[in-house]
Amino acid sequence: MVVSAQDVEVFERARPRLEAIAYRMLGSAGDAEDAVQDTFLRWQATDRDRVETPEAWLTRVLTNVCLNQLTSARARRETYVGQWLPEPLLDSDRMLGPAETAEQRDSVSMAVLTLMERLTPNERAVYVLREAFGYPHAEIAGILDLTEPNCQQIHRRARQHMAAGRARTGTDVASARRIAEQFLAAALSGEVEPLVRLLTVDAVGVADGGGEVPARTTPIVGGLQLARLLRGILRPGAIDRFLPSSDLSLHPAVVNGGPALVGLAGDQVVGVICIEVTGDGIAALKIQGSPSKLERITRAWAAAHAK
Repeated sequence: MVVSAQDVEVFERARPRLEAIAYRMLGSAGDAEDAVQDTFLRWQATDRDRVETPEAWLTRVLTNVCLNQLTSARARRETYVGQWLPEPLLDSDRMLGPAETAEQRDSVSMAVLTLMERLTPNERAVYVLREAFGYPHAEIAGILDLTEPNCQQIHRRARQHMAAGRARTGTDVASARRIAEQFLAAALSGEVEPLVRLLTVDAVGVADGGGEVPARTTPIVGGLQLARLLRGILRPGAIDRFLPSSDLSLHPAVVNGGPALVGLAGDQVVGVICIEVTGDGIAALKIQGSPSKLERITRAWAAAHAK
C-alpha cells in the first residue's frame, strides 16, 4: 500500500517516543531500531484510513513487536557467553527519551535496565508504559489485551520485583560528571586505597564481553576485590593484552543518566564503565565491552567531540 507524505509524517512524529519505549523494553538500541522499523512496515501495510488514533495504534503494534523480541531474546540469552548487560547510550542520545521526571530518568539507568531482566515480557511492558510514560492502566490493558485489574496486578508484581534490587540514588548531570571524574582519578592513581574509599564494602562488578572480547563470566563481589582488579587492569601495559594498540584513554561522561567512564582506543569506544551510586558510595560497576553494543555510542561520541 502506498504511503502518503502525511502518513510518513505521522509516523516520524511518533518515532522518538517509539524508540524510547523500545529501548526501555529491550535494553538494546539496535533491537529497538529493528522494532521501530518493523512497526513502520506494519503501518505501511495497514489500512490507515481505519486507524482512529495513530499514536495508540503505533504504540500497540510496537509493544507487541517488542514482546515477541523479548521472548526470543530470553532463549538467546540462555546461551549467552558470560554476563548480559544493556547497551549504554550517551546522555544526549534521543533514544533515551523524555527525562522530565525522576521516574523517566531512572527508567533508562543501567541499574533499572539490568533489573528489568528479572521481569516477564508482560511485566516489563506494563512497567515501562506505566512508570516511564505514565500510560493509564486502562490504556495499557488495551495495548496488551488484558483486563484492567490484571494489568494493575502485573504492575504491582513488577514493582515488587524491581524493589527487591539494590536501590539507586538519582544524580543530576553535574553530580554524575563529578562522580565520574572522582572515580577516574582514583582508578588512574595506581593505588587500591582511593578506589576502596569510593566503593561500598559489598560493591559488585559485572562485565559483558559478549563472547567477543575477554571478560569475567561471573560478577566480582566486594569493594576491595573490585579495587584490586581495576588497579590491575588499568596499570600501564596491562591493557595491551586486550587491545591491538595501547592508545587507550579514559574520559568521564554521563551515560544513561548516570556517571560513567568511556574508554577510547583512537576514535573507537572500546568500553564503558557505568557507575551506580547509592547513599553509601559506589555500589556497582557495569562494564560494557562487547563491540556490537558500542557501535552507537562510538558514533555519538565522535559526533559530540567533532572538531
